[in-house]
Amino acid sequence: AEFQSVAYVFTHQRTRAELISVVAADENKCFGVTFGTPVENSNGAPHVLEHSVLCGSRKYPIKEPFVELMKSSQQTFLNAMTFPDRTVYPVASCNLQDFYNLIDVYLDAVLHPRAATDPMVHAQEGWHYSTTDGKDELDFKGVVFNEMKGVYSSHEAFHHYQTREALFPNTAHRFDSGGHPLEIPDLTFEYLQQFYRKHYHPANGRFWFYGDDPLDKRLEIVNAFLADFEEGQRTDIIDAQPFFDKPVKKSAAFPQRDDSDMSKKTICSVTWLLTPGEAQTAEEKFALSVLGSLLLGRRGSPLQKALMESGLGAQVIGGGLDDTLRQHVFSVGLDRVAPENSAKVEEIVLSTLQQLARDGFEPDAVAAAVNSLEFMLREQNTGTFPKGLALMLAAVRDWMYEGNPFTTLHFQKPLDSIKQRLAANEPVFQEMIKKYLLDNPHRV
Repeated sequence: AEFQSVAYVFTHQRTRAELISVVAADENKCFGVTFGTPVENSNGAPHVLEHSVLCGSRKYPIKEPFVELMKSSQQTFLNAMTFPDRTVYPVASCNLQDFYNLIDVYLDAVLHPRAATDPMVHAQEGWHYSTTDGKDELDFKGVVFNEMKGVYSSHEAFHHYQTREALFPNTAHRFDSGGHPLEIPDLTFEYLQQFYRKHYHPANGRFWFYGDDPLDKRLEIVNAFLADFEEGQRTDIIDAQPFFDKPVKKSAAFPQRDDSDMSKKTICSVTWLLTPGEAQTAEEKFALSVLGSLLLGRRGSPLQKALMESGLGAQVIGGGLDDTLRQHVFSVGLDRVAPENSAKVEEIVLSTLQQLARDGFEPDAVAAAVNSLEFMLREQNTGTFPKGLALMLAAVRDWMYEGNPFTTLHFQKPLDSIKQRLAANEPVFQEMIKKYLLDNPHRV
């Protein structure tokens, strides 16, 4: 009801592939397929595959069909994305025939890629040896290798991955699905083939349609591609990280920044694992979103104000609430801190949370945060990003882990419940601060 659309859920009889078909009066038609791609190391296999499958396929045996589509298609979105636990291949177009062409190219790419049999694709997109300026020394090159070298040149990114490793020591999230530059050269073509066969079977895929195109044609298109496959097994569930008994501390060294002043070079953060991994209710999800906004997501929010007014660092980091994984995370900190002030950053964060748990937030701030979330959910004003793909990315987070893909799309009742609790003066967010943060030992 929230989006004036009707959704149908299908399971393919032979392969067990799952498909959601959303019928909506929206000419910006969207298609996407998501494969669960959990990793067991940081050699970047899912990231290399994301690039590689779009380098030619059985039906389109050219070097770079993706580039040709960018030149000729009327697409409104055309890309691929690697997440820590999944890889997504979405397309969108307002032109029906163009939409069908995009789907045909993408489905052939992910189900019959040249990359599965041609090691030269792995060498080009992943890594290969190279010489520089005619010198005898060998160096590493490759699209993904070069990209991740750039990522890890950022001290903030380095800090993020170190934190993730400490926060998830027992799950696949301790690795970098994008690939670490020191480990990408360990990725062999044989390993890439094995990873592809394991994770890119249709049984491991979530197929999504949205828009005003004919429903029956959607099923016909996907069924034709799945005719080549037999029943497969799900291989994409990441185990939940068990909670710590007590907080842990981690420190790591990163390369010196460009400037020579070493007095304020430390990055400090406090990060919590918030949820145990079981499916949450919609009300819990939305309440956490509001809390994240109240704590850090708005200008002048308490944590941001306290940290900046401390004068201990130059910039607030951490990003606040991250609800893209199976288990939600909250992180906040400061960049460019003197090493001797590291402990003070944690003290400020915890004391600010204690004050908020005791006194609560300003009523106007709470109302603004709730209303902003409701407006964002209702309007889905995604700018140039197609609405159907925004809904797909929201649905797939629970869908990946056998949850209800529509939990976060049915937002009105849970939001109304939160409003009613607030109107009754229930200390909703004070209690959440205690439960998820102050009384939560899973802190890094």
